[in-house]
Amino acid sequence: MIPPTFQQMRLFEAVARHGSITRAAEEVHLTQPSVSMQVKTLEDKIGLPLTEQIGKTLHLTRAGEQVAAASRDVLARLGDMQVALEDMKREVAGPLSVAVVSTAKYFLPQLLGEFKRRHPKVEPRLQITNRATVLGRLGDNADDLYIMGQPPQGEPVIADPFLENVIVFVARPDHPLVGAKNIPLARMAQENVIRREPGSGTRQAVEKLCQAANVELATHMEFDDSDAIKQGVISGLGVAYLSLHALRLELAAGEVVVLDVEGFPLRRGWYAVHREGKRLTNAAQSFLDFLQQESGLYRSGTDANMTFAVGETGTG
Repeated sequence: MIPPTFQQMRLFEAVARHGSITRAAEEVHLTQPSVSMQVKTLEDKIGLPLTEQIGKTLHLTRAGEQVAAASRDVLARLGDMQVALEDMKREVAGPLSVAVVSTAKYFLPQLLGEFKRRHPKVEPRLQITNRATVLGRLGDNADDLYIMGQPPQGEPVIADPFLENVIVFVARPDHPLVGAKNIPLARMAQENVIRREPGSGTRQAVEKLCQAANVELATHMEFDDSDAIKQGVISGLGVAYLSLHALRLELAAGEVVVLDVEGFPLRRGWYAVHREGKRLTNAAQSFLDFLQQESGLYRSGTDANMTFAVGETGTG
């Protein structure tokens, strides 16, 4: 067998990770035909098919799975070498890969941008996705840090809290419960509740609270994106519980109102997570330190919004 080149392994690892030649091509900034040609050349070298198209979905063959695993190992070793060399320079520089759950998109890009301005030699890469995918990437050790509202239980990880995560119930300004005080949690079980997908950390926290109160919220609709949930509330499809970080614009515009519900606001934390034993690069450690030092700006802003929103229509 003719050994594959580094470029071929890098491209095939991207194809395997995305399950798509098109998305892999976008990641590596090459054309789709170029990536397809490299995969075909790699198959010719190995003498076995590496992928198969079933319907519209690209799957790896058993040979493809072996090549993908080997490619990940080689790329990881080269990445470790690059990290070690960057650390030798004792600079806050080099790649920084961060994967975050979707709700964190309302504050993490701003923090990452400010960190980049302070350390222009850092090369950040931000992956925003759902909790299940973030946990999968954590298991694969695919990134430096993972931002989530609820660290995985029973996993060998280190979770550093850096920011308060306040969860509230919201409704349209004309909802009958707006202005009511200390609404019983059981009363919310009578409402059409729009909520996140089952794996969501926000949903898990609220369900834990409801279970302790022996209350079961009926699922009216489920979305895996906070923006879709907010639009559902604004459209009058129901009420929802969301992180206050996701509601800044809608509260300021008076499109939604925070309800005064028993047990809420539910205060949790945002965590920067990494695998236990992982050697953080200078860039990753500096970003972790930065999060713990600078996130107070976001904490005070959250409390200010909370004071303004409860029981108000947002127009004053």
